[in-house]
Amino acid sequence: MKITEVETILIDEFPNLVYVRLHTDEGIIGLGETFFTAEAVKAWIHSMAAPYLLGKDPLRIEQHWHGLNGFVGFNSTGVEMRARSAIDVALWDILGQVCRQPLYQLLGGIVRERVPVYNTCAGYGYVRKSLERYIEKNSTPGPHAAENIGPYEDLEAFTHRAGELAQSLLAEGIRGMKIWPFDPFAETSGGHSISAQDLKTALQPFEKIRAAVGDQIEIMVELHSMWDLPTAMKIARALEPYEPAWYEDPVKMDDLGALVRFSEATRIPTAASETLATRWSFRELLERRAAGMIIYDPTWVGGISEGKKIAAMAEAYQLPATPHDCVGPVSFAVAVHISVSTPNTPIQEFVRAFYTSWYRELVTELPKVSNGFVEPLTAPGLGTQLLPGLLDRADVRRRCSR
Repeated sequence: MKITEVETILIDEFPNLVYVRLHTDEGIIGLGETFFTAEAVKAWIHSMAAPYLLGKDPLRIEQHWHGLNGFVGFNSTGVEMRARSAIDVALWDILGQVCRQPLYQLLGGIVRERVPVYNTCAGYGYVRKSLERYIEKNSTPGPHAAENIGPYEDLEAFTHRAGELAQSLLAEGIRGMKIWPFDPFAETSGGHSISAQDLKTALQPFEKIRAAVGDQIEIMVELHSMWDLPTAMKIARALEPYEPAWYEDPVKMDDLGALVRFSEATRIPTAASETLATRWSFRELLERRAAGMIIYDPTWVGGISEGKKIAAMAEAYQLPATPHDCVGPVSFAVAVHISVSTPNTPIQEFVRAFYTSWYRELVTELPKVSNGFVEPLTAPGLGTQLLPGLLDRADVRRRCSR
């Protein structure tokens, strides 16, 4: 079997997403996906990856991972690594189709039938049309999400009705929620301070959640790497009475010494980091004992190949590891395949606003989420593909290297 065509697909309505399809001379097509700076990712794929891949055996996945790991961009979540990640996913999809097995089976088989989910409390328009993530700019659905307005505008809900939101999640069996009420104040101060008044305002959602549902739900605190170390520690101290599940990315991952100091200053676990890539970055994170929860994004970190290795490394350090998902539907399918086949994955992120709306505009199948758990797709490979007719849309832009 040989790769005969490398195709990229961009959709103007979803400008952060880029799809990769690898075509073979046996008619099997592998699908991959990644997120952010889609135009740049596309350019790298056609200028650098396609000349390498064309004519090669797609089943030599490990060989291609190293063959594409070039002189620059080999240790970050930049353009090169996200492109490699999407390609790696597509190669695994081909392998699954050749073997007629779902991806989780190729990763060693399931260790559990289903995994609990927590809801990242984004809304329908969050990072769909822009990269902006701050609350005051995303408190209501954007114009491109108008047709999807429904019960899960969860960003607006955690900002203004956090207690009701927690009750809504529990009613669906979801016992974890991630929120980020501190972000607007980081934008105001550059992340270098937060006033007592602003801190009190940011704590209100936590107060409402605990008043409404007590300890029935876990609260994950997303800090988006927006704070300097002293301010992040100040926030952590203020949050401890609310018993959050973890503090995620409190500082930028460019100084793991600072992350160690943060972790040692609080009894709440520190989660890190979707912003890191490759096992080498995570090796240092693990060796420094800088985090209590390892979070990685399979479509940023280096693909399925690298995600599985990172989870295994975390297991060797007696740490849980869980895939990130606040990106696209193929990434979510990939994350669930890894989660059910990885023994140290206690929970899986998902975004119910995305899952119930625009994810379904793009792919044929999604992992089943019900009563607070997610189950993997069972068809060969990823178990999903782009919707029939999607490529006929007027806003689709395809490029092929043959």
